[in-house]
Amino acid sequence: MGFDLEALREAVKTHGRVTRVVIAAIKGSSPREVGAAMLVWPDGQSGTIGGGTLEFQAAEAARSQSLPARLTHHALGPELGQCCGGAVSLFCEVFDMKTVEALDDTVIARSASEDETPLSVKRLLATARGQGIAPEPQLIDGWMVEPVHKPTRNLWIWGAGHVGRALVDVLSPLPDIAITWVDTGPERFPALVPKGVTTVPAAKPAELVRHAPPNAEHLVLTYSHNLDLELCNRLLSHDFRFAGLIGSATKWARFRSRLAALGHSPEQISRITCPIGDPALGKHPQMIAVGVAAQLLRPARQTELKKDLSA
Repeated sequence: MGFDLEALREAVKTHGRVTRVVIAAIKGSSPREVGAAMLVWPDGQSGTIGGGTLEFQAAEAARSQSLPARLTHHALGPELGQCCGGAVSLFCEVFDMKTVEALDDTVIARSASEDETPLSVKRLLATARGQGIAPEPQLIDGWMVEPVHKPTRNLWIWGAGHVGRALVDVLSPLPDIAITWVDTGPERFPALVPKGVTTVPAAKPAELVRHAPPNAEHLVLTYSHNLDLELCNRLLSHDFRFAGLIGSATKWARFRSRLAALGHSPEQISRITCPIGDPALGKHPQMIAVGVAAQLLRPARQTELKKDLSA
């Protein structure tokens, strides 16, 4: 995760003055990782730094903060009575629309003091911008450095029926996923679409497959089996990271036969996953959505675990 500039901009636009609290450094056990952040305003907040006493006290302090920025250190056990037993540093910064608009849209570095930017930070920023590689969120020589968050996964959801809507509800809050939602007309979508979801009404949805990024993930769950088949056909002639089709084993057996007749090899056809989700959870749209979300997130979580184990 990085600095969610869009979320901050929206919060400031809605609430005026907003304090952002981010975990800048940790020692030992901590409820959240470096870079986890929450936004706080007089009568509310969003995001989380782990809940519990730490978050409660940090939110209260943020509402009364008078300094533009401050760096504080907290021993979770002795000071706050939490069971984690580690220590965290919090960087708390007050924003209004003027200060938000002044932020860089690639990497953000700032400190609680007005000291000159240290050489270590200058080098880190120069390397990040020169090589186009976002640095990890970190506290370096008293400066908090964070890449501006940009979604790393493109998910295309084909179909705005009950399951499509449930999937959007479950997946849209996740910061690393950018959702493109396609159906045959604007009336197919709900009146309120979650922020960050791009709706694309198209009379012929399959024609849009060629516009999808080659690393995109796809969930095919339209109201029409013929349209589902055509989307699968187009996807197999395109490139994708993952493609899942809603349906039973019987539906998938028929689709495999028809896709083979359209010229696709068994190896190509096997790249499509069907059924999707976890049948044991049931057929309620939200149950399907939960199972599909777990299926999509599992590879990413496994990657994170591998990083943790090798650290």
